[in-house]
Amino acid sequence: MAATTQARAPKGGHKHQIVRAYLSDLIANELTIGDAVPSERVLTEKFGVSRMTVRQALDSLVADGVLQREQGRGTFVAPQHTDFEMRLTTFGEEARRLGLVPSTQVIDSGTLPAGRVVAEALGVAPEDRVHYVERLRFADGTPMAVERAWVPVALAPDLLDDGVPASLYGALRERGHSPTWGEDTIMAAEASAAEQAILAMTSVRAVLRAHRKTYSDDGACMYSQMCYRGDRYSVVVPLREARPTIVPRLAPAPELEAEPAPAPAPRTGAAETAQTAQTAETA
Repeated sequence: MAATTQARAPKGGHKHQIVRAYLSDLIANELTIGDAVPSERVLTEKFGVSRMTVRQALDSLVADGVLQREQGRGTFVAPQHTDFEMRLTTFGEEARRLGLVPSTQVIDSGTLPAGRVVAEALGVAPEDRVHYVERLRFADGTPMAVERAWVPVALAPDLLDDGVPASLYGALRERGHSPTWGEDTIMAAEASAAEQAILAMTSVRAVLRAHRKTYSDDGACMYSQMCYRGDRYSVVVPLREARPTIVPRLAPAPELEAEPAPAPAPRTGAAETAQTAQTAETA
């Protein structure tokens, strides 16, 4: 593969940095997503370096998500990651904020008993009825995430009467249960075979899973589980100064009264003790 770009590396930089700079220029100016980069043999001959040096440059770009390897085929320009900020917004609102066009495909919906896990998240009984919605989320036509959500029927009995609303948060707002805060639990995982197929993932199986409890002023109003493509999705988490928790803590159980102990003999010079309380901000 011929290249016309000029490699730019810091003067006196290591050889693998020069190869990396050349590949970065090539990707930025000549290649597009899915294009193959020059092979290790071609790069070794072009720069007069060892294959280990070339591999170090390629490994660093793969680690940064710029390139991706496909077993038996080679190394290719990877799709760009979309940096979504974890906020109490819908997928569509966040996509539009980034200049992307969101769309949704409803996979399943219905009304069913909450079950143990969902009931615990929503603070209802396992036999209580909940609305269930499963959706595939797209950004600019690319599948990005699978989302499953549960809403107590008691909060919105007619939620699915006319089909799945375009926005569940919007539908809750219309019914007087505006989401005001929430908690996200995020973890790295591997996609199941079904998730890998529906998200059109080929060479990688890494995903981000997020479990969210959403609250209105009346309490928990939605529980959702999201599965995001690890090769297309990055999470941005704003940080701020720690503040007192907004999650009420359970008061300790009262201790049983005991017979008063004899008063100790007076002592002088006793040190005073102090108690400290730690607080943490809920995400």
